[in-house]
Amino acid sequence: MGWRSDTGAGYVTSSWTGLATTLMDATTDKDPSVQEQIYSALCYLGEAEPEEILNCCDEYLRQHEKLAYPHRVTILKAMETVVKNNMSHLDKSTAKVVIFLASNEMTKSKEIVHEWQQAASNVLVAVGQRFINKVMEEVLTKFQPGILPHYFIMQTFANLSVSNVFGMVPFLNSILGTMLPMLGMAKQDHMKSVFCYALQHFSESIQEYLANLDKAPDPTVRKDTFSNEIFSAYDVLFNSWLQSREAKLRLAVVEALGPMSYLMPGDKLEEQLPKLIPGILALYKKHVETFYVSKSLCQILEASVNIGSRTLDTQLDALLSALHPQICAPADPSVPLMVKNHTEVLRCFTVLACSFPDRVLAFLLPKLENSNERVRVGTLLIMRQIINCAASQMEIKKPFILSSMKLPLQDSSDKVKRAVVQVISAMAHHGYLEQAGGEAMMEYILRQCALPLDTGPKKQMPEGDDFTSDSVRSISINTRFLISTTVDGMSEVLWPYLLEFVTPVQFTSALTPLCKSLMHLAMKKQEEGEAAVLIHYDANPNLPSPSALTTRLLVVSSQPYLGDGQGAAALRLLMGAAALRLLNGLHSSIHPTLGPLWNAAIPPLVEHLEEHTEKSLSQKEWEDKLLLFLKETLTVISDKSWICQFSTEMCKQLNSYNGFPLEKTFLYKCMGTPLRVCPSKDMVHKQLQELLETARYHEEAEREGLASCFGICAIGHLDEALAKLEDFVRSDIFKKSVGLFSIFKDRSDNEVEKIKSTLILCYGYVAMYAPKELVLSRIEADILKNVFQYFNTKVLGIKVETKDLTLKLSLIRSICMISQAIYHSVHSGAFVFSRKAELISQMMEFIKAEPVDAMRSPIRQRAMISCTYLATLEPPLGHTERAELIDCCLNSVLALPPPEVMRERDSTVTDTCLKDLYRDTINALKDLMKSLLQKDLTPQGLHDMFEHLNRWIKSAREHERERAMEVSVALLERYREKLHVSTVVPFFNLGVLIALFSPRCSDSLASVRQHAVDCVYYLLYIQLCYEGFAQDYRDEMVEKLPALKKGLEEPDFTILFHTCYNIAMVIGKRVPPEQLMSLLLTMFESLADPDKNCSRAATVMINSLLKERGAVLLEKVPDIVSVIHSKLQEVDEEHVRKSVQQTVYILASQHCTAVVCSLLGSSLPFDSQARVMWKSLATEPTLTAQVLELLLEKVNRDVPYKENKSSLLSSGSARVATVLPLAATCALYEIMSALESGAAVLGLYPQLFVTLLLRVSCTVGVQLPKNLQCKERKSASHGPVPRPLDPCSCAVETLKIMLTQGGSADVTNAVASADGWDLMKCPERHHDGVALLASAMAKHAGPRLPLIVKNLLPVLNSVYDIQRITTTAFFAELLSSNVVNDLVLLESMMDNMTGRQKDPCTTVRMLALRGLGNIASGSPEKVRKHGAQLLASMINGMDDKDDPHNLVALEAMSSLSKLLDHVEERDIHSMLLHIAIRIRPFFDNESHELRQSSILLFGSLTKFSEGSCEDVFFEQILNGLVTLLLHLQDPQPEVVKACKFALRMCGPSMGCEGLRDMFRNHLREERGLHYGEFLNHVCKHLMQTYPEMLPRLISTNLFYFKSIWPDLRAAAPMFIGFLVLHVDPEHCRQVDLDLLIAALNLLLKDPVPAVRMKVAEALGRLVRVL
Repeated sequence: MGWRSDTGAGYVTSSWTGLATTLMDATTDKDPSVQEQIYSALCYLGEAEPEEILNCCDEYLRQHEKLAYPHRVTILKAMETVVKNNMSHLDKSTAKVVIFLASNEMTKSKEIVHEWQQAASNVLVAVGQRFINKVMEEVLTKFQPGILPHYFIMQTFANLSVSNVFGMVPFLNSILGTMLPMLGMAKQDHMKSVFCYALQHFSESIQEYLANLDKAPDPTVRKDTFSNEIFSAYDVLFNSWLQSREAKLRLAVVEALGPMSYLMPGDKLEEQLPKLIPGILALYKKHVETFYVSKSLCQILEASVNIGSRTLDTQLDALLSALHPQICAPADPSVPLMVKNHTEVLRCFTVLACSFPDRVLAFLLPKLENSNERVRVGTLLIMRQIINCAASQMEIKKPFILSSMKLPLQDSSDKVKRAVVQVISAMAHHGYLEQAGGEAMMEYILRQCALPLDTGPKKQMPEGDDFTSDSVRSISINTRFLISTTVDGMSEVLWPYLLEFVTPVQFTSALTPLCKSLMHLAMKKQEEGEAAVLIHYDANPNLPSPSALTTRLLVVSSQPYLGDGQGAAALRLLMGAAALRLLNGLHSSIHPTLGPLWNAAIPPLVEHLEEHTEKSLSQKEWEDKLLLFLKETLTVISDKSWICQFSTEMCKQLNSYNGFPLEKTFLYKCMGTPLRVCPSKDMVHKQLQELLETARYHEEAEREGLASCFGICAIGHLDEALAKLEDFVRSDIFKKSVGLFSIFKDRSDNEVEKIKSTLILCYGYVAMYAPKELVLSRIEADILKNVFQYFNTKVLGIKVETKDLTLKLSLIRSICMISQAIYHSVHSGAFVFSRKAELISQMMEFIKAEPVDAMRSPIRQRAMISCTYLATLEPPLGHTERAELIDCCLNSVLALPPPEVMRERDSTVTDTCLKDLYRDTINALKDLMKSLLQKDLTPQGLHDMFEHLNRWIKSAREHERERAMEVSVALLERYREKLHVSTVVPFFNLGVLIALFSPRCSDSLASVRQHAVDCVYYLLYIQLCYEGFAQDYRDEMVEKLPALKKGLEEPDFTILFHTCYNIAMVIGKRVPPEQLMSLLLTMFESLADPDKNCSRAATVMINSLLKERGAVLLEKVPDIVSVIHSKLQEVDEEHVRKSVQQTVYILASQHCTAVVCSLLGSSLPFDSQARVMWKSLATEPTLTAQVLELLLEKVNRDVPYKENKSSLLSSGSARVATVLPLAATCALYEIMSALESGAAVLGLYPQLFVTLLLRVSCTVGVQLPKNLQCKERKSASHGPVPRPLDPCSCAVETLKIMLTQGGSADVTNAVASADGWDLMKCPERHHDGVALLASAMAKHAGPRLPLIVKNLLPVLNSVYDIQRITTTAFFAELLSSNVVNDLVLLESMMDNMTGRQKDPCTTVRMLALRGLGNIASGSPEKVRKHGAQLLASMINGMDDKDDPHNLVALEAMSSLSKLLDHVEERDIHSMLLHIAIRIRPFFDNESHELRQSSILLFGSLTKFSEGSCEDVFFEQILNGLVTLLLHLQDPQPEVVKACKFALRMCGPSMGCEGLRDMFRNHLREERGLHYGEFLNHVCKHLMQTYPEMLPRLISTNLFYFKSIWPDLRAAAPMFIGFLVLHVDPEHCRQVDLDLLIAALNLLLKDPVPAVRMKVAEALGRLVRVL
């Protein structure tokens, strides 16, 4: 294989062949992506030389006859693409070669190999786009008369007829002539199928040709040209093949028959219809997928209609019978063919209905009477289709069609309903609803609009159906609105007919759309004139009366958000009626006098609704507005007969609302209003009697409504209401067995209780609504007597307690309303309620009977409300009765579990209901307690209240404390509000009460803390009131308390206790001297409070008070400290620890030595008592400094560790920490962890830092002594240890706390943020952690460094390697900061680093080089001065022989890169070539750190390549260029980043502006790189500038074909591909093409598919060098 030396055509051809052959050889690759790339490469070659490649493919396939067909397919597909893309450039000879090859490939195998032969057929079809004659010439040679053709010959004919209609149709006549005799020869089904496929497409092509004769090459072609042949083919297909058992063949026949029917002679088609149609219809029974049958049938029907067939009439019944079930079968939307089949069948019905309207209807309409759901739905779908699509034919059939809808209208199926609604919609748009019977259609629509909303879970419907009542309702609403607003002429049908549907309750759900339609119709009628608007009741007897209409709309308005906003719509209808009444005379429809009132009153009501939402609207307020509106309406009417009629109408409508409790309750209230103003007492008696007799007492809403009605009626007819209740009581209601004619004789005991409940409630409402001047005289004689008569049941003279909840609640509510009535009556002050005690006792029985662990009913809450109202009445309660009532209510409410617990226990109660009931119950308790307190507003009265509350306030249960404190705040607030002091009296229990509440300022619950401050606040102001200050006086100190509450919001102990301290200061300044001792004594008891937060608060407050009043209590301090210390030994609580620290501070001022000596004797690990005591020594700076110096001496005096044998059997040793330095280190931590130690730490900063840094260094990997290991494990088993005793961890933590306390918290945080402290404890990364510490010190603690460096310099000669490593790492990092230069430390530190290059420790040597390199960052101006010395150190480092892992070399290269920016050029020139050659092998090193550093250094060296070194270094750039470009695909991002830098630096030296700009713009660090595109442009510039380098570049790339990294192996052939893509023709001869192709061919066997893909791509680009 030699270099190409000529450009002869023969060699070029050979090269093309070799390249294409290589690619085609690779088609055997099993990876699909590689196959795809090979296909693309062949196409690429074909774009350059389409004829050459097509010929090459032809030759390859002919020479490789045994090549497996999947690989032949790839080549054939490439040929198809080349042909399609280069059709205009293809000459006839090449086309002929391709046609011949494809023809042979297609027919080579007699067996069908679909993928292979299809690919060959596609090539023929592609060539046939231009060379149809050539293709036909070749293919027709294999289509000989009398010989059955190959399967794909026929398929090719068929596809050609579609792709080139004008070119192919002229051949069809002869093809058909040859093909027809062959039909009988076809024995196999697949051949028959392909003949059918061809006939189908031939027929479609002929139709298209005939439809575009104006564009056709031969406009003389006619349908009859092909008719006979098509009919002959039809004869075989229909009479023979259609009878096949093979379903696929039958479908192929059917698909062909449809298009063929258009071309058959008319007479022949007419003749065949009696057989054809039944034959097609029979296929419905044989095939599941019926779409093709229906499509073909529709085409046959259209062809038959087009010729005016007479025999179609005889087939009609069979057609209808077969097509109808197709529609009745539901179409699954997820199966497209089923949906398409429905569409085709409906098209068939349209064709038939247009030709045979009478017979089609005669067939369909009886089907509507069929009760089968599917049959009815299918028939309705067909009806909708023909109503819409055969409108003219159906015009005279409208009455007949309408009458046939009766049975479907009665069907309950949702599917049928939806179909009916759709039919009615079609009818409306075609004028059906104006006919007789159209109203029934509209009524049906309204009934569907009224379907109830389905709020339950959605059920999965069978067969994919989604028909539900919701969907029916939705479509009905939309249909009805469209009909009423868009269909012309419907207003005459709908107005006023739609009013009939307003009052029936069954249409309630339809009221919203109904009202909208009525409003629209009314507006239209208004436009027509006054006469059109008037409602003629005589002509419309079915319309509701004015009173019925008013009642209905008013009741519906009461629930404006129920049923999709029907109330708002009803109001709008009322408002519209009022406006239209004035304009068009509609006022007479309801009452002629209502116009002005309704015009003024209804708009504000509508506006009120629009201003609110369902959540914000108050239902009671809304109902009150409507009742007021009703009252004003009746007042304006002032017509006795109208009001009586109105009341009667309301009574009639009552039963309509059974099952609608909210509406029915409101209707009862409405009924009270006309009864209240009714002048006829007889009418009132009659209506009340009817209400009592017909009420459904078992329903709560009914009971409530009836009682409300009686109450409202009593406003105007008090005596009549009471008399009617009395009369009812005398009836036989309670005698079940007596009175055969009693209307209640069959009622059960339970219902009797409900009747009693109702009557009791009626008396309560009557009392509440009764005129205030009359009520007192009726209370005991007429009301309470009957109430208790109903409630108390006696059996044999013995009172029996009822268990009926409803009866109890009714009694409680009635008593509550009666109490309010008495309180608000005109003479309530003089009224003595004799039955007060009896009623309170009854309420307490109810309360006590309630469960203490659950809240299931409102009895407890309502009973307390009743007691609250009763307590305000005369006579007052006695002391015992009062105490009993308080305890009863507190026990019942405060002891309840939390609401969430009650909710879990009782799943029958909803969360919202329970929350509401709980809130109402707490409020009822507070109201009761405030009511009782107000009866005795004295210190003793207050004392009595808190006697009851004390145990709840101190309860161990949070929820009990919270409730008790909430009640306490309410009591104290009420006390202060109502207190009026006339003489100065002592508030004797102030201290006790303050001591009770103040510790709760630190309660575990934030709400309790807030309440506690409020209680102290109110108590201090109450004291001020008793001292004689005015009620509105504001004390400056006390007013600080509310502001302190903010500090209690969050459970932060520091904030809490600081706030408690401030609260105690306020208390200390405002508590009288005589109250101090009681305050302290009570507060000391709080140290044992079950809530630890409160005991802490007590401690803080005690200490605060001792500071304030300590002079008189100093002699007690030792005893107090002793007591607290003993408690400290029992429990480990923070507040006790704080007390000890406070006490120790007092003692340390006198007994410092004793305290220190005691602590020095403590054993390791320190217990909590020792730690607290150590911290106390940090209070006084002088003492702290003395102790720190002592402890530093202990650390430095002893050896840090001892070497012990690991075990008897092991030869190794373990380092074990010595105890004294360890103990001193722990003590240093405890002292310096106190904030007060800061001043002492600052004074000893350098000594502490150096000692602790070296302590950390010497404890890395050091173990605890065994005895301490046992102690640590034992301590861990008894409880958590705050800090580990590990020597290194202790040293690190102590160093951290020292830095923090020494004002260098930024250092601590900076090191922590980089995980430096953890690195220090790791033997392998210790020096990295030290470097982070040095960097942080240089940045945040520079002034401290001179003394630190001075103390550290001697350590460089330490006998311990680890100490030398620590010190060298610290200095090395310091050299990266300018601070060492500023502090005049650089020279000495650099000399010391240079001296470390001979250190026996590799890590020290590496760190020393790092330090010298860091000078470039810290003191760049010094690099120029010491450049030669520094460079020499780096060269020595790279040549270090004792560096097996290249660590020193790596550091030398990295440091040299930093120094290069600052050294003199003369210093580097002499070493430049040596360095470049030395680092070049590292470019491909397996260590990514070495690759990165060497490449970065290479990029930096380019700055020194100018001048005498330019040519030499340019050669080095060329040597490394390919490597750098390929490593842009390096698996390590750091290496990629380095390559980008190096290439950017090399760019200016390349002598090519294009490359320089490419490297500068595309290789920015922050920018992503599209590697392929980038490499393409780079190669373009390389070949333009250095074309002679092509062999060198290719050779270097070939080296990387064996790279260990797949990405580089893939990039190398891509690089070569781009190079040859852009090389000039005159330089192509430089390429050893045979060698290159051989190498690429070898790489095609790479195990990585991505590599093989790039090789295939490169092979395709070799076209440029051929």
